[in-house]
Amino acid sequence: MMGDEECVIVVREFDPSKDVTGVEQVEKRCEVGPSRKLSLFTDLLGDPICRVRHSPAFLMLVAELSSTKEIVGMIRGCIKTVTCAKKLSRNTKSNDPIKPLPVYTKLAYILGLRVSPSHRRMGIGLKLVLRMEQWFTQNGAEYSYLATENDNQASVNLFTDKCGYSKFRTPTILVNPVFAHRLTVSNRVTLIKLSVSDAESLYRRRFSTVEFFPRDIDSVLKNRLNLGTFLAVPRGFYTQESWPGSDKFLSDPPESWAVLSVWNCKDVFRLEVRGASRIKKTLARTTRVADKLLPFFRVPSIPDVFRPFGLHFMYGLGGEGPSAAKFVKALCAHAHNLAKDGECSVVAIEVASCEPLKNGVPHWKRLSCDEDLWCIKRLGEDYSDGSVGDWTKSPPGLSIFVDPREF
Repeated sequence: MMGDEECVIVVREFDPSKDVTGVEQVEKRCEVGPSRKLSLFTDLLGDPICRVRHSPAFLMLVAELSSTKEIVGMIRGCIKTVTCAKKLSRNTKSNDPIKPLPVYTKLAYILGLRVSPSHRRMGIGLKLVLRMEQWFTQNGAEYSYLATENDNQASVNLFTDKCGYSKFRTPTILVNPVFAHRLTVSNRVTLIKLSVSDAESLYRRRFSTVEFFPRDIDSVLKNRLNLGTFLAVPRGFYTQESWPGSDKFLSDPPESWAVLSVWNCKDVFRLEVRGASRIKKTLARTTRVADKLLPFFRVPSIPDVFRPFGLHFMYGLGGEGPSAAKFVKALCAHAHNLAKDGECSVVAIEVASCEPLKNGVPHWKRLSCDEDLWCIKRLGEDYSDGSVGDWTKSPPGLSIFVDPREF
């Protein structure tokens, strides 16, 4: 039994010069999957803050025993400015039609909360969350949110019962394997790779009022991990060479079109599936061999996810028109081929549960998650715009913008 002095927990800022090994040990102890069941493990490639370092402001805290200096817990957090609602333009002097404008708020995000199994039920998780929220408040964040598995009852109880968070959104994560063969992009669709400035213009003009849209979208698009933004239009409407720019395109768009961006998670972290039986591994290997030897059969092969693998994340999904979902399918095929060229094993996207374009995203149900759970908490007494009210009580919209820096 521990002495009282050993139970004193000190919460402090992560020190990369001395804490990496201790943090990795806690991660490993927390990633013990159930016996004989498939479990997903994450390798952060030696960089514990890799999933927050691309945000405008971030912090990582560790909890350690004061006597032994052993790290027994950690938490990561970041802050950005996002769209929380929209309001109508009040410019009465112009003859232009009234357009919705984004209402921004400063939002904090919690991720990577871990407590060593041997030190749970000691209030360490709560202590880490409260200290992180203190930093959020000091830096002007008005709301804090997090994503957790819907069936992770311990996490849900901690945040909803003890920390004052409420269940907010239940987006869907769609995952598709990357096959040994390339996917065919419909010959009825032309794909155009947009410049960063064109992509920014298109997103700001058409999607800035989507919930969780980051005001610093330019930083996201300029990031080295961003592999590009791709626009799908009807064949014959535009080509890469005749592309006139987003402004002209949006002034007279085709009846149907779609847009999508791709983010390279492979250079941030790797994943690994453990707990698979020998039979499942053999079956997966057989499909890969068949796909590689007979690519013209287009066998839906299972990639080798039983060793560390990378993924590409698709984000910024949008579009309009009756055939928009078909254009999304073409964009996803292109993203699949990019991932194949990048030696990734899966492509993934997270969308609102009622996203109209969701039907255009190919995915394997077994690999996907119908309901990811986002919980939210109001931190500030005041709001960005008093006419909007409390964001935590707002109904969900059709779409949601998932920041790739936090996936």
